[in-house]
Amino acid sequence: MKHLENDSFTEFILLGLLQYNPTHFCIFVLITMMFLFTLTGNSLLILLILVDCHLHTSMYFFLWQLSLIDILFTLTSVPKMMTNYLLHKEVISTSDCGFQIFLGLALGGTECILLGLMSYDRYVAICKPLHYPLLMNWPLCRQMAVSSWTSGIFNALIHTVCTMRLPFCGSKEINHFYCELPVVLHLSCEDTLTYETGILISTTILLLIPFSVILASYTLILVTVIQMSSAEGRKKAFSTCSSHLTVVSLYYGAIIFMYMRPISSHTSGQDKVASVFYTILTPMLNPMIYSLRNKDVMRALEKILCKCLLYFKM
Repeated sequence: MKHLENDSFTEFILLGLLQYNPTHFCIFVLITMMFLFTLTGNSLLILLILVDCHLHTSMYFFLWQLSLIDILFTLTSVPKMMTNYLLHKEVISTSDCGFQIFLGLALGGTECILLGLMSYDRYVAICKPLHYPLLMNWPLCRQMAVSSWTSGIFNALIHTVCTMRLPFCGSKEINHFYCELPVVLHLSCEDTLTYETGILISTTILLLIPFSVILASYTLILVTVIQMSSAEGRKKAFSTCSSHLTVVSLYYGAIIFMYMRPISSHTSGQDKVASVFYTILTPMLNPMIYSLRNKDVMRALEKILCKCLLYFKM
């Protein structure tokens, strides 16, 4: 009978992030501005890295991959949320819901691995500069990137299929602004304890292993930086590493809070706040942190602007 009820489910109801009042409308405007800034900033960063030959290094190769993920991650949830709010619409089809779950898991898992690779890249660049061209050669960087995308997509595919095959009965309301795995599992009328264990195992692999690499890399970097004789070198290394750690702290903190707790302990308010961090906030901050504080990127931007000015003057 439960499976029959599940078969009749063709849509869910997204309750959303915002209510219809003046305060929440101001928040909606702020989110819209953040969304546009995310798309513009990350797209510009990708363009600069691809166009400027001085940015064709492993660090910037991983960085434009990160920017691409941030764009796609934001597009997965924010446009739907904005449309629903403006049109007073709350319905999402089961297929669209499953697609959101898949993209969220695929992009989130890929970004976790990618942040670990970026920290390893910085470790090699700072601690083993003479071996950097050998250890971080182009074929290896491409293999690392492909492996991170493949792992994220494979993990997402398994969990999306398993989740959407669960029997859903009773309420169709998802108290969230997009379909996310832990929130959708709440609606299942089947015991999901065994499946939650599987989620915890895959989360441990995709989150804690890269996070351990990040902690180990930056610990070794810190030791090396302290031993540097050049004050300018220490300042540059600290600036680069602090930027990376800012992103990592915000992103990993929210993801771990969301995916490494029992489903029964989740509350809608906490889930929404955590999701805002990695779907809206960190994608907006990444281009600011990696470009405004980076001389190479700013130099590439100046070149592009100068060429544009010369073109329009002609």
